[in-house]
Amino acid sequence: MLLLAVDTATPAVTAALHDGTSVVAESSRVDARRHGELLLPAVDRVLAEAGVKLDAVTAVVAGVGPGPYTGLRVGLVTATTFGSALGVPVYGLCTLDGLAYASGLEEPFVVATDARRKEVYWARYESARGRVGEPSVDRPADIAEQVAGLPAVGAGALIYPETFPDAREPEHVSAGALASLAAEKLAAGEEFLPPLPLYLRRPDAQVPKNYKVVTPQ
Repeated sequence: MLLLAVDTATPAVTAALHDGTSVVAESSRVDARRHGELLLPAVDRVLAEAGVKLDAVTAVVAGVGPGPYTGLRVGLVTATTFGSALGVPVYGLCTLDGLAYASGLEEPFVVATDARRKEVYWARYESARGRVGEPSVDRPADIAEQVAGLPAVGAGALIYPETFPDAREPEHVSAGALASLAAEKLAAGEEFLPPLPLYLRRPDAQVPKNYKVVTPQ
């Protein structure tokens, strides 16, 4: 087994290789504006570090978000393209689950990432492998009662300390954590998400109201 994991749902552009036992190579860089420029070089670096070619990959793991449209689609398009070219399966994982897994917490907690517009993408967890319910997007003040007293991980927790006073690491998602989580799920025969984007809200770009369609005469 050789899993290639990628995630661009947050400002972290991250790629990793996992051999079914452990992470053998990983590359991460935080840059919210350069997902498209940074992802393929990151994949090249982890392949070079591991001393393997791309055709050695047996499956691809992709973080499906939630995340902003522009960044999120870079990782998913790349992952599905690799899967198609190599003829290997592509497994989707919730990005928040990757952060939760990396935290190692075995108590109730929250994962929160920056959703912009003064909102966070968030979910509650019973443990590092136990999400409660589906991810949501909300203003921090609107969920303060629901998360009161709980530790929180992710960049969203650091941005809004008034709602998440017990903020902890990790701040950003790690492809290594995603790959390790995927390896555990594969070994246990658990299901994955399809490699499709989890947006939770409409994109920023909208067709103007009262848009006038001009038809040729």
